[in-house]
Amino acid sequence: MCAEKLQRILMAIVLTVSLFLLLNGSIFGIVLQVFVISMVLIWAFTDFCPSLWAFKKMFGACEKKENKENNGNS
Repeated sequence: MCAEKLQRILMAIVLTVSLFLLLNGSIFGIVLQVFVISMVLIWAFTDFCPSLWAFKKMFGACEKKENKENNGNS
């Protein structure tokens, strides 16, 4: 599995766990959501995602898909 897919899956799992904790009245649900939101904002403003950087080191980046529309249409 490549880094980008793994990061998206992990983010979905963490948000699901935080929602479950929040619905059960735990403060850790809010803390977890604030953490994920802050990481996404860091990624948005600096174009650097700490988890993506670590996953790329461990698992490698995903292969780039070529755009079929631009293939051969120069």
